[in-house]
Amino acid sequence: MTRFDFLPFTREKEPASSWRARYGILALAAVVGLAACGGKDQEKKTGQALVKVNGEEITTLQLNDELSRANVQPGQQEAAAKQLLESLIDRQLILVEAARNKMDRTPDVMKAIERAKAQIIAQTYVQSITSKLAKPSKVEIDDYFQKHPEFFSQRKQFDMKQLVISSNDFSDNFKRALDSAKSLDEVAAWLEKNGVRYARGQLSRSSTDMPPEMSAKLLAMPKTQLFIVREGGNSLINAIVDIRDAPVTAKDAAPQIEKYLINKKIKEAMDAEIAHLRSTAKIEYLGASAPVATPAAAAQPVAGGPETKPAATAPGN
Repeated sequence: MTRFDFLPFTREKEPASSWRARYGILALAAVVGLAACGGKDQEKKTGQALVKVNGEEITTLQLNDELSRANVQPGQQEAAAKQLLESLIDRQLILVEAARNKMDRTPDVMKAIERAKAQIIAQTYVQSITSKLAKPSKVEIDDYFQKHPEFFSQRKQFDMKQLVISSNDFSDNFKRALDSAKSLDEVAAWLEKNGVRYARGQLSRSSTDMPPEMSAKLLAMPKTQLFIVREGGNSLINAIVDIRDAPVTAKDAAPQIEKYLINKKIKEAMDAEIAHLRSTAKIEYLGASAPVATPAAAAQPVAGGPETKPAATAPGN
């Protein structure tokens, strides 16, 4: 029995109504962490005032910043602005009340503020480096397309059916049943006979969704052969139903390739910068041995490109 790790299912884009409802909750939940910015220590705001809350102004600058962070679509700006303004009012009320109760000075809040401050400053420095990187040229994009036909011109689509069980139910008896089973129906019959709960499913994965070595193994696998995928706390028993050609043109692939190459450049630039900073720094491990160094390229895969797939494993039975 062969085991692979596939990518998790891609989630659909979140509807606008969902983020609006969630934003109102997050605005309230995050406010305690921002409490140190309230009360007498709060810096004077700039911009045209939209509303005053107990004498404290909420300005257009603040509202525009919230709209920008929420990534509101143009057609939803007016409705979103009204709700976000109410969220800002709620936040201001809680900020003042939190400060009045001295919650802005608790150890946990102070540590959270320092951590957020460090992250913001570090991210600003990272952006100052990555913003100078040139976008991939058409030549670079075309070259990547030509060198990786398995992702594009020779792309394959794998249609599969599966049974999903809890990994806690993956017993030795079940493993023996799997080894002798010829189909998913035989596996399902064994599960029903032994009172093991399961669910049926189906999925489709392309060769772009997985490392080349995994695609090669699936292409060489008979359609009737079963294989296992571990995903979270579940075990997925799969069988390939069909393998189809699903080529992608250079024009359609260009945006994905560009994004991947941009991420690759960012990662390389940051790896080089961190290596430089470490080489000029004096780092002392106090009271503990130095951790085992992990190559940056292996430890930090770049997200978003055709080759950025989770490491595939195929351990023995």
